[in-house]
Amino acid sequence: MKREFPHIGLARLCGWFGITRQAHYQYSWFCYSSDIEQKLVIEEVKRIRLLHRRMGTRKLYEMLQSFMIDNQIKMGRDALFDLLAVHGLLVRKKRRTTITTNSKHWFRRYPNLVRGFTPCGINQLWVSDITYWKAKQQFFYISFITDAYSRKIVGYSVAENMESVHCIQALKIALCGLRPQGHFKLTHHSDRGLQYCSNSYVQLLNENNITISMTENGDPLENALAERINGIIRMSICSSANLQIL
Repeated sequence: MKREFPHIGLARLCGWFGITRQAHYQYSWFCYSSDIEQKLVIEEVKRIRLLHRRMGTRKLYEMLQSFMIDNQIKMGRDALFDLLAVHGLLVRKKRRTTITTNSKHWFRRYPNLVRGFTPCGINQLWVSDITYWKAKQQFFYISFITDAYSRKIVGYSVAENMESVHCIQALKIALCGLRPQGHFKLTHHSDRGLQYCSNSYVQLLNENNITISMTENGDPLENALAERINGIIRMSICSSANLQIL
């Protein structure tokens, strides 16, 4: 408008719109600084994505906190989500096409004993699951055991197949670091997959006086923590790691 009416002063133009000249300058500076902040955030997100290609917005937001504080950038998670969407940087969820649970077997199935249970210390509840990752046309299967209280992976195994021996290997690693925790008895919780119901796996649990608990209806919420760790391993770790060295 200033170009069309060069003889009219800025103060008069602002008056027509009911704003002060100071407000106009403040808004112009806000738009300029906001644009710079967004560019800085986008560049940092791209840098992080070089290492973690499948990292979601929530995890990205957590990792960006120190960066935004250092650069005096104020941006909420929803604003970050919108910014990534505009620039096409949201991660699309892949369909899960590989089945890691085979519950059609003749082995004994155990009831869910941890529904509603919240551990108050380590080595009271372990949760187990199997996930996979495809690298260079090769599938790798990762068996892991997580302590429900500390969220620490206490045992794991990486293999090219889903035989129960690999789950047993992860369990043996976890047992090596097991320490008695007062009067609480350790419970091992998993799905009803063939590997966890096999005689060898159950025998190892019984030999170490570990209570056995399993999901009952195939609902992921019955083993929510393990499913969450499952996602973290696949999206944040495996996407940037060379499984050959694990």
